[in-house]
Amino acid sequence: MIEKSPLQEFAGQTALVTGGGSGIGRAIAVRYAAGGGNVVVLGRRIEPLQETARLAQELGVRTDVVTCDVRDAAAVTAAVDGVVAKFGAIDALVNNAAGNFICAAEDLSPNGWKAVVDIVLNGTFYGTRAAGRHMLAAGRGAILSVIASYAWTGHPGTVHSAAAKGGVLAMTRTLAAEWGSRGVRVNCVSPGPTETEGAGAALWPTDEDRARVLASVPAARFTTPEEVAESAVFLLDPRRAAYITGDVLSVDGGQWLGKAVYSDSAAGERK
Repeated sequence: MIEKSPLQEFAGQTALVTGGGSGIGRAIAVRYAAGGGNVVVLGRRIEPLQETARLAQELGVRTDVVTCDVRDAAAVTAAVDGVVAKFGAIDALVNNAAGNFICAAEDLSPNGWKAVVDIVLNGTFYGTRAAGRHMLAAGRGAILSVIASYAWTGHPGTVHSAAAKGGVLAMTRTLAAEWGSRGVRVNCVSPGPTETEGAGAALWPTDEDRARVLASVPAARFTTPEEVAESAVFLLDPRRAAYITGDVLSVDGGQWLGKAVYSDSAAGERK
């Protein structure tokens, strides 16, 4: 069980986390709660959302769950408005809902393209617009979107996801410029290969795939949802990250550098 943060940096504040039923979304929601913040988790399946809420409640904060498809703009707006009505404000939004699979561009169907772009890019915009309106009215707030380094480096088999996440990155920087003087910060966190429930089956389904991915990470290991969450809550912190907006924090063990891991023998030769 996660322990309460001694800083209690989010006491009295409220965050909405999309895709909060598992993996990175759950870890961010629970870490935000450990910092004293109330948490609302949003997703399509009620059971995993309820489990995240239970973990957050154990840390002594108020929670709520919302079943919603981020592709539905009206439903997302209603969900955000509901958070403000129940908790009095929305101080942080985490756009974590995502969909992804590996597919060669020439084999990608229009429906496959649309499904990923609708969730990742359109869904992020719908939530950001709805939450941003409340934050702008209050003169404060932090928005954080979860992307990946192939948003700017590119990677085979990810044309749909890379295009969508690249769009989120462009959106983030544009809104940081547009909303910065009005008290709303907008940033991204970019995890590398992360050990979550569904990532392995979707992104490195075989032992060979897993070894190939691992070899692309200079830190020579996968990250954990909890490590990503620590970086995420730093960017959400209204004090420690007060002067950070329009930026991307990579939590990927150096994978975005495009450098393969040296073998033990090669590393020894370099010493």
